[in-house]
Amino acid sequence: MARQELARFLRERRAALRPRELGMPTGVPRRTPGLRREEVAELAHISVDYYVRLEQARGPRPSPRVLDALAQALRLTPAERSHLFRLAGTSAPPPATGAVRRVRPHVARMLRRLPETGAIVTDAAYGIVAWNPLAQALLGGDLGRGTTNLARRRFLGAGRMYESSGAEEFGHIVVARLRRAADRYPHDARLAALLAELRAGSEEFRLLWETRPVHAPGHRAKTLAHPTAGELRLNCDVLLVPEDDQEVVLITADPGSSSARALRGLAATAGPPTGSRYGGRQPVPQCRTGGQ
Repeated sequence: MARQELARFLRERRAALRPRELGMPTGVPRRTPGLRREEVAELAHISVDYYVRLEQARGPRPSPRVLDALAQALRLTPAERSHLFRLAGTSAPPPATGAVRRVRPHVARMLRRLPETGAIVTDAAYGIVAWNPLAQALLGGDLGRGTTNLARRRFLGAGRMYESSGAEEFGHIVVARLRRAADRYPHDARLAALLAELRAGSEEFRLLWETRPVHAPGHRAKTLAHPTAGELRLNCDVLLVPEDDQEVVLITADPGSSSARALRGLAATAGPPTGSRYGGRQPVPQCRTGGQ
């Protein structure tokens, strides 16, 4: 166990966190940037004295459970989490407990800067965790009211789904991603419940699951029958957020096309949402976030 290096790593990661990004009070004077030791201990559900000793290189070797709790409290990326376990002398960290279902502020802000592009962020279980107003206009106004999982929409009809030329291909994409998620997060209870629900409610899902489809994120083109904008020819491109196992899906139309003009019209009428949330706590202007 590299006690000095571990202590330094914990101090640096604690100092890098911003209280406002975690929904904590911002008006309280702080002597140093970042969280207090007491706040990290509370988030990790460990005693303050024990955490203080770790930061002072005086503590015993933390257990995998404590390390995992610290990784979550300090919002560590997968690479940082593995590094934490190595510093503590545990070479093989257990799998992450579950898919990341919060969106980072800089990712949410990116959605705000795309006024004529529909944009959503999906987690590893295909829950939509953030979206902008144009995406809501394209995917249906019920987005965010308990129907924000695309797997449920695709296979169970849970939520508004407009007719699309890419429905069959998207089914294979969904199953491929959910298979990867099941391998990565074997202890995620919410993911397990989702898979059980899909198996029970969709024969198509059960058959596709057995074929073990493989798909890499990239470019897709499809035609969407929108109830007010008409037939739209759209491009879907995926940007990866690897540290959280999330995908940003950008929905656009070819420049100068009738579909691009229709998107511009939808964007003008969509407007900003009335409110938004980040990670269940921190407001982010002009875009919304939500859970599965």
